[in-house]
Amino acid sequence: MKLNRILKSFASIALSASAAFMLAVLVAPNATAQCGLSTKLVRPSSWNPQIGGAHMLRAALADDGNERAPSIVGMWHVKFAGDVFSDDAIVQWHSDGTEIMNSARPPAYGNFCLGVWKQMGRFRYFLNHIPWKGLDQNGNPQDGIQLLEEITLSPDGNSYTGTYSFTPYEGGTAVGTFTGTITATRITPSTPFSSLL
Repeated sequence: MKLNRILKSFASIALSASAAFMLAVLVAPNATAQCGLSTKLVRPSSWNPQIGGAHMLRAALADDGNERAPSIVGMWHVKFAGDVFSDDAIVQWHSDGTEIMNSARPPAYGNFCLGVWKQMGRFRYFLNHIPWKGLDQNGNPQDGIQLLEEITLSPDGNSYTGTYSFTPYEGGTAVGTFTGTITATRITPSTPFSSLL
């Protein structure tokens, strides 16, 4: 009788310990603090037990479309050609999605302006560029221009081409939209100034 109670007690403890162990095995992988873990899985990989428990991942034998694509980020010599609007500019595309352009126009007409961009595909980008015309006598923005660009970066990342639409505003009203083409060449630390002329 006493032996029977001891065996039942032992079996109950063993069952509780097994249940606790199984619970720990199931919950522990999901409770990691992610300290020191890469945010990007090592490639190629077909199984990664570290994040969220064991699961299958697609083998990374093919490029996912963006990992090895060149970046638009950097400095560019850009030429705009069109019937109404033409320009020659130095442009910087920043990794935070902003852009700045130093136009060859006279400073009195506002030769610096800003824009924001987003990537539309592996080599395709869209830019919304808004230069102010200035302030009126009350300090309010006085008209301006909206320059929209759709460009395609070359596979080597050293040039891009595309189209633009140029819409000037007067009194808050668009006074027409003009279109044209864009060509650009990347500026590097070894680019001579003479190549920009």
